[in-house]
Amino acid sequence: MEREFWRDKYPSGIPFEMDTRKYQSVLELFDRSCKAYEDRPAYTNMGHTLTYADLERESRAFAAWIQHHTDLKPGDRIAVQMPNILQYPIIVFGAMRAGLIVVNTNPLYTEREMVHQFNDSGARALVTFANVGSLVEKVLPQTGIHHVFITQLGDALHWPRRTLVNLAVRYVKKMVPSYIIPEAHDLVQVLQEGRRLSYRPHVAACDDIAILQYTGGTTGVAKGAMLTHANLVANLMQMQGQLSHFEEGRETMVAPLPLYHIFAFTVCCLGMMEIGCHTLLITNPRDMQGFVKELAANRFTAFAGLNTLFVALLNSPEFRKLDFSGLKLTVAGGMALTHRAAEEWEEVTGCRVCEGFGMTETSPVVTMNPLDAIRIGSIGLPVANTEVKTVSDEGQETTLGEAGELCVRGPQVMKGYWQRPEATAEVIDADGWLHTGDIGVIDPDGYIRIVDRKKDMILVSGFNVYPNEIEDVVGNLPGVLESAAVGVPDPKSGEAVKLFVVRRNSNLTAEDVMNHCRNNLTGYKVPRSIIFRDALPKSPVGKILRRELRDQ
Repeated sequence: MEREFWRDKYPSGIPFEMDTRKYQSVLELFDRSCKAYEDRPAYTNMGHTLTYADLERESRAFAAWIQHHTDLKPGDRIAVQMPNILQYPIIVFGAMRAGLIVVNTNPLYTEREMVHQFNDSGARALVTFANVGSLVEKVLPQTGIHHVFITQLGDALHWPRRTLVNLAVRYVKKMVPSYIIPEAHDLVQVLQEGRRLSYRPHVAACDDIAILQYTGGTTGVAKGAMLTHANLVANLMQMQGQLSHFEEGRETMVAPLPLYHIFAFTVCCLGMMEIGCHTLLITNPRDMQGFVKELAANRFTAFAGLNTLFVALLNSPEFRKLDFSGLKLTVAGGMALTHRAAEEWEEVTGCRVCEGFGMTETSPVVTMNPLDAIRIGSIGLPVANTEVKTVSDEGQETTLGEAGELCVRGPQVMKGYWQRPEATAEVIDADGWLHTGDIGVIDPDGYIRIVDRKKDMILVSGFNVYPNEIEDVVGNLPGVLESAAVGVPDPKSGEAVKLFVVRRNSNLTAEDVMNHCRNNLTGYKVPRSIIFRDALPKSPVGKILRRELRDQ
């Protein structure tokens, strides 16, 4: 679709074109924000707050220590492996200030996954979390990592709380298995020494790689998307173009999704920094009681989540009692948002859910719903300076209203996959279009709908069946908490739909679900079998893993 098609489709105040290179690099943005908002809170976690001045000082200390005590040089990779704690932004910005490329790493990775990512990225340094120290001990001899830094949960807190939290985690909750890594540096001592050292400012070029963000690996071996400073700056500026209602230095964003995931990294760690936003880091969103307690103690104006998290919160009676009067924005990503979850969230909080679309390879945001014109079930309009089209299996552009693979071209599209030119060529064509693997439909008014992942599509007797549609219908049935539809081999139809359901009400029967599907879906879309489960397999960010259900 020609870019000009969208020019008159944007509501007033939403830019069609904008300067996406306002800053040469993430570091320039960081320096500007730390000076402009030095006394404002930047991050809060476990009751402790870092101001922008604190963040500047501590990240500079880490960068200075790297420069004085290691052989690491600009362009070297450093793996950062920790949950949402205050040490995360300190280390990420500190590493960037030393010119290092950040490799975001999931602390829940298995030994195999760690070894692959550390070796594939060529990481020479690792900042990790004491809770996974025993696994890191096994992994290190299999990698080229020479510099290890270890932090404990409470290390960024003031004494004596720091000591109390660390002792409780280690000896009361027994969450830190013993490990021996003689060469590891204690992060608290590193920062203490680094504050006394001189720092040599690093100037990053716009096309320098800022982070290696690994794909989820759901379609094969995880690959590192090379996201440059220009990619990240462009995407945070594109998001800012959507947030005309936000005020500088007066917003608080709730960040329960892990910052090592690209959605939370760009939206919560970078995207809000330009306006001096305060970010509330939630370390363990699965601890619903503790999560709600944190929300009750902080007046928040923005919330970043995904469908499964919204459903879990809405099931908490205490969450429903919170004060939502300040909430201006709820942004959803990571997976499809069901109508039921969106409607119930709005009913409880008074705030509509703004759904968008993105992926690791696009830094990640491609489209967003305008806040004053949100359409549930749509991923909205392309963000500024972004081209979108849909193509058939034969590569021909499809017409308005016709489903096709969504393709994207814009300043937020990755440089490519790290050391994988063939894999890069498979997804980015000669004209610079990134083929997303998602099936989308562009409506006449410019709004876009995602029908489903190309790989998740079910083919029943020659008809395309999209799991999202089935799950959305089933989600409207009282008694259903969540569901997942997958295709399974069938001798008559090629594939048949199998539905996995988690019940909200134990009285719900398979016949209830089947009758609801028969009443709301065309015959070939109706599940052939229904399986009740206590829970569905999910990725660390809460995305339902249909592939795992198929494999089972």
